[in-house]
Amino acid sequence: TFYLGKRYEADLKRVIGDDLLMYDARDLTTHAVCVGMTGSGKTGLCTDLLEEAALDGVPSIVIDPKGDMTNLLLTFPDLLPADFEPWVNVDDARRRSLSVREYASSIAETWAEGLAEWGQSGERIRKLKESAEFVIYTPGSDAGIPISVLQTFRAPGISWDEEEETLRELIASTVSALLGLVGIEEDPVRSREHILLSHIVEHAWRRGQDLDLPGIIQAIQTPPIRKLGVFEVDTFYPEKDRLELAMMLNSVVASPSFENWLEGPPLDVATLVRAPDGRPRVSVFYIAHLNDAERMFFVTLLLEQVLAWMRTLSGTTSLRCLLHFDEVFGYFPPYPANPPSKRPLLALVKTARAFGIGLILATQNPVDLDYKGLTNAGTWFIGKLQTDRDKARVLEGMEGVISESGTLLDRAYLDPLISSLDSRVFILHNVHAERPALFKTRWALSYLRGPLTRRQVRTLMKPMKESAIAPQQLARAPKATPVSARPALDQAPGIPASYESARPRVHARVGQFFLPVTTREDRAIRRERARLPGEVRVHEVHLVYEPYLMGLASASYRDRQQLESKEETIACLLPLPEAQDFVDWEKHVTHHLSAEHLEA
Repeated sequence: TFYLGKRYEADLKRVIGDDLLMYDARDLTTHAVCVGMTGSGKTGLCTDLLEEAALDGVPSIVIDPKGDMTNLLLTFPDLLPADFEPWVNVDDARRRSLSVREYASSIAETWAEGLAEWGQSGERIRKLKESAEFVIYTPGSDAGIPISVLQTFRAPGISWDEEEETLRELIASTVSALLGLVGIEEDPVRSREHILLSHIVEHAWRRGQDLDLPGIIQAIQTPPIRKLGVFEVDTFYPEKDRLELAMMLNSVVASPSFENWLEGPPLDVATLVRAPDGRPRVSVFYIAHLNDAERMFFVTLLLEQVLAWMRTLSGTTSLRCLLHFDEVFGYFPPYPANPPSKRPLLALVKTARAFGIGLILATQNPVDLDYKGLTNAGTWFIGKLQTDRDKARVLEGMEGVISESGTLLDRAYLDPLISSLDSRVFILHNVHAERPALFKTRWALSYLRGPLTRRQVRTLMKPMKESAIAPQQLARAPKATPVSARPALDQAPGIPASYESARPRVHARVGQFFLPVTTREDRAIRRERARLPGEVRVHEVHLVYEPYLMGLASASYRDRQQLESKEETIACLLPLPEAQDFVDWEKHVTHHLSAEHLEA
């Protein structure tokens, strides 16, 4: 059970002695929603939940758009002023006419008194630090631990025969997030950009081939597919327009800051929830430094990775892992808004319970929540709200959600109660309990000093970067390369390193044609077996395209004696010559090629 605070008397505005509010951790598998305005104590409550989970051996993945949750790493068991001093807010000290050292001493004293008032001490902080490993990841930055997004385009190890719908949903949200990076936010069903990219990704993944951004950009210019629907690719999406899309994505890759997206350990959820020494890990993803498009891109990829990891787990009724979204505004809006992040979030809300994954969604904008998508949310923490409109929307949304579970919301009781809430006082509405509870949150073990800057994050994570894990985890992630989709047993290495799976780009004025295959596969195999010594085992057969220069010329002439005209077609085919080489066409005349072959 989690110790969250003490029960509270609304009329007397005080806590009820030692009547502790203990929350069953298993109830979080039905997910929790926490709403409250700025200053309501929402961040403190969510910090308490994550601290209790860590003490209980439960790992957490924390999405931190504002930087508040980085405070989870500000834990000082000895409660010494010197421990607090580097982290106190200098402006707060100045406003109180105190030096930084004096202010740090005041904060240390306040924290010790606050902990004692709520039955806690530095020993509980020490236990928290020992119970889990706390890490701040900074995608797109090297301030904390950078994280590589390269492997998020790798082919999932899921059967297309059994999970085709799931895989296509994964492709759709991944492509939407990628297009959002360059400001394209259109309907996936109608957007030709979305359709083309989805086909490129599906084409590769069906063959077990991994992708990376440079590979995707190359495939946009020279698609590995000929048709989209009933139209040729060049008709549906002309080459000139595809080049424009490729240039837009290339501007992202070419940016010097993009290098930081390639650094660090891969975005692998299994390592995000468990430290090398076996302890649970609290992984805080600090994304305050990213712009809106980059945040949406990363959050969508992270949520999709959590979904993919979830599908590898066995079912359980225990709480296995927490996913906390500290400000979900803009990522889970009501219909008709449909950002890329919404689909994986909705899928997690609906299915994660069976695998022991609990979601905590927090927001200070309750009007922007898709309450219809939260029918599986069993716990609601309601704090102080800013307007009557916010209160009405929360009650209306909860009414619909809770009625789905077969219970009724006591609106007449909750309405005036919400209006009377003070800071750090919350209503706990739990479908597993008989009635709502009013409580005041306990004192946080972590020093809640407010959002950290990137410079402070860098200072905080410097020891970890210099530790033994740094050489292994901070190395550049390996570039994704195509692999075979066949089982590892009895398999060749896949596409050889000297070959490419995407067609190379040539000048738009150069016409490209593909001559029909004239040799059957079995005949080609027999030919190779005859050519090579010893026993030959065939693992895979690939069609190899080789560049040739082709010439077709028509010569018309008139026979003056017979008074008739004749036309003769001459065809030449030769391996692609080196630049500036002289081509002797006469040596490469072929009688087995005609214009009809180009139409095949």
